[in-house]
Amino acid sequence: MKEWAERTGAIGLIARAGRYGGTYAHRDIAFEFGTWISPAFKLYLIKEFQRLKETESDANQLEWDFRRSLAATNYRVHTDAVKEKLIPWADTPQKSDVYIYAEEADLINLALFGLTARQWKEKFPGKARQYKTIRDCADTRRLIVLSNLESLNAVLIRKDFGKKERFDILRETAINQLTSLSGSSNGVPVIESPGKI
Repeated sequence: MKEWAERTGAIGLIARAGRYGGTYAHRDIAFEFGTWISPAFKLYLIKEFQRLKETESDANQLEWDFRRSLAATNYRVHTDAVKEKLIPWADTPQKSDVYIYAEEADLINLALFGLTARQWKEKFPGKARQYKTIRDCADTRRLIVLSNLESLNAVLIRKDFGKKERFDILRETAINQLTSLSGSSNGVPVIESPGKI
């Protein structure tokens, strides 16, 4: 092996003679050689790769579950405030309630992401076709801020702040919190310019 490595100028393969000698190879070469020599080793390598991918997939699923739980933490607080203060039950048909909730969710989406749910779907049609939402695709920092904004908006609704005033407060809060969570005090995190309120 040593002679062959020297003659061919093999890269990734070292052969040494003597007491502490042996043949050493880059792991990719060693794996290929091992799979060529032993079908059992090849099967072991394939099974181990599959196990690692499943573990990775499970970890990603747990992170996604955590992120969605985080996003839903203050959802009830927010919707209760909308129900109590913004939906006049006596003179509003039940069908329009959905629109009021959606408007409030979009107010927070605009403050945090700079887009409404509909604008996001138009901008990212591929993800929308996969039944993903703007909140499904948000990173953990934005989901933390989203949870905080839902709670803050509930307080502002209960204190009878107008929509424009709430939006300004929510947007400023989103920028401040994202800046703090990103650990950057010299720049404002990227938030798209908001659409119409």
